[in-house]
Amino acid sequence: MKHMTDDQSSWIEGLKAGSKEVFDDIFRAYYGELVIYCLRYVHDQDVAEDIVQDMFVKMWLRHADLQIQTSLKAYLYRATQNHALNHLNQLKIQDKYKQYVGFAALNGSESPLEKLQESDLELKIKHAVLSLPEKRREVFELSRHEGLRNKQIAERLNISVKTVENQMTKALEHLRVFLKEYLPVIFLFIVTFGVILQAFLKQDFFYLF
Repeated sequence: MKHMTDDQSSWIEGLKAGSKEVFDDIFRAYYGELVIYCLRYVHDQDVAEDIVQDMFVKMWLRHADLQIQTSLKAYLYRATQNHALNHLNQLKIQDKYKQYVGFAALNGSESPLEKLQESDLELKIKHAVLSLPEKRREVFELSRHEGLRNKQIAERLNISVKTVENQMTKALEHLRVFLKEYLPVIFLFIVTFGVILQAFLKQDFFYLF
């Protein structure tokens, strides 16, 4: 186990206790270098920034359950690496899905996504999104449905990037709680339909896990 400084130990304790001030200090201290590290994997500045921001959001949502056995810095680097690799795996799955959809269209068969249209689960997701406050829902939909980066959302809505990040954090926390009872169903779908459906679920649910 790597030796932890007193500052790192106090940061870990403060983070697990839910201190927003400590979280902000950690973010400011490590965000820049983590983005640079993430660029080793994704080679795109905007994507790297989104991956690191998403890692911090998920860390904050689960702050009370964090198990940091190494130094804080080592933990953050490993978490960033895992998120970057997950992103690359997601792209591979999406490519496989696109290939499948093209094959299914040529053969006139119905895709798994079409079979799931208007299912109870899909309606629940729509309800969860619609239950968000209007401005928060707008930020969320621009991010998840239109695929805009945080900077692009801020420019379109004429708000700060920090406001976008705060709205996304609150939206994801709300949706995670709202859809908590459906997580077993989501995992069942993944097991039943395999990689093709997993691509769909990752697109809409990756922020829940």
